Amino acid sequence: PPRMSAPAHHLLPWFGTCVPASPRTRGHAEMPLHRQVAGDGAGGGADLSLNPLYASTAERTPVPKRRIPQVGLDPDVAYQVVRDELILDGNARLNLATFVTTWMEPQAELLMSVAADKNIVDKDEYPQSAEIERRCVDILADLWHAPAEGGGLGTSTTGSSEAAMLAGMAMKWRWRQRAGGAGGNRPNLVLGSNAQICWEKFCRYWEVEPRLVPMQIGRLHLTADEAVRRCDENTIGVVAILGSTQDGSFEPVAEIGAALDALESGGGPSIPVHVDAASGGFVAPFVQPDLEWDFRVPRVASINASGHKYGLVYPGVGWVVWRRHEDLPEDLVFHVNYLGGMMPTFSLNFSRPGAQVIAQYYCLLRLGFEGYRRVQQAALDVASHLSSTIAGLGPFELLTDGHELPVFAFRLKPDVTRYTVFDVSEALRKHGWQVPAYNLPPDLEDVAVLRIVVRNGFSRDLADALLADLRHEITLLEHVPAPIPPQYARHPFHH
Repeated sequence: PPRMSAPAHHLLPWFGTCVPASPRTRGHAEMPLHRQVAGDGAGGGADLSLNPLYASTAERTPVPKRRIPQVGLDPDVAYQVVRDELILDGNARLNLATFVTTWMEPQAELLMSVAADKNIVDKDEYPQSAEIERRCVDILADLWHAPAEGGGLGTSTTGSSEAAMLAGMAMKWRWRQRAGGAGGNRPNLVLGSNAQICWEKFCRYWEVEPRLVPMQIGRLHLTADEAVRRCDENTIGVVAILGSTQDGSFEPVAEIGAALDALESGGGPSIPVHVDAASGGFVAPFVQPDLEWDFRVPRVASINASGHKYGLVYPGVGWVVWRRHEDLPEDLVFHVNYLGGMMPTFSLNFSRPGAQVIAQYYCLLRLGFEGYRRVQQAALDVASHLSSTIAGLGPFELLTDGHELPVFAFRLKPDVTRYTVFDVSEALRKHGWQVPAYNLPPDLEDVAVLRIVVRNGFSRDLADALLADLRHEITLLEHVPAPIPPQYARHPFHH
């Protein structure tokens, strides 16, 4: 071995360890000599266990897919079997159809793994998780300007759909109380035809008549006049959408509230407003703080939002908040104690994962008001860049431009007949982009559009890559004989 007394200038760093260099290496390289260790050859010692994963028996034979296998698999093999199938999914980051969060910080993912085994409904066993849920409700109630005294009652849910149904149930129960049992009258709910399908489900499941306001060119969502025109004494409420899934637009909550105020002051019924802020509830407070859509509008009784959309949390978590305790009828709340303590609960689902609630709290702490503002403004800037560039490409015209929610819809101009928006959507899939094409709701079923949702993690560079692919595919489509045979067209996107 080299002498430790070697001169200091011959010390060479190797991963932080100083190894002295021998002066003999200056002239020529020495060939090291090694002696075979007994028992370490091909025929001696312990045999090395060789089990190449893809050459194992399980990987060389089909794995049952519609029935449970008779004998289980090695954990590494089971993992790889499932993991390989997931490769066939689309890339979530390139999915411009979904509103759902597809990127979170590693620290948030770590917190979710730590909390993966927590049942958020078990508040007696996990009191701190319950406290964190309560803090999230308080933060959202404050963000949405609930009354400081006696206001801001709420809960987490599995998503905005469950939150909307809970709010709908509360409206129906309050209507029955106002109507003294309602007799044989059938309740109704007023909303635009652009509303999420969860409201159609609510009306069907809870036997409420949906009074849908159809869309028109120039009026793609609910307006105050159209809403009031459909209200009567059996209307349980009006649903205003803050961020339509069809085109990203905000419905005029304050105007709808004022029109209902005028209806009541003129001798009409008192009808509450529920704001479905599934997407806009985590956008408008930060980038349009002066827009009055929340509990600042006196007619607003409840608000729901998706934490797993622009709340920036992986699916699934939603939130619903009521203005006052009396807006949630007490007989809808159940009190159970079999998990160890008396707990009030109002939900369609009982057991739910607590990890997403913990992640929501992380995001609120990590980003703060200014952080959320920067994230949402960045998304709006990218959406504005995309929409303005697409409008200038030639064949497209915008229905919305993404200045309210970072979401916009566009269609082909009437003189473009060689291809359809469905062809454009299919062409972009070749590059991995998932840009949905679909027909608008009544009365615009004959209008087909493309929609782009910009989320956190969709950068300006990715946007430019999408635009480059879109230009390329438009050029190709313009040289394809028209019309494209329908048997080659894919089915339209379904919400």
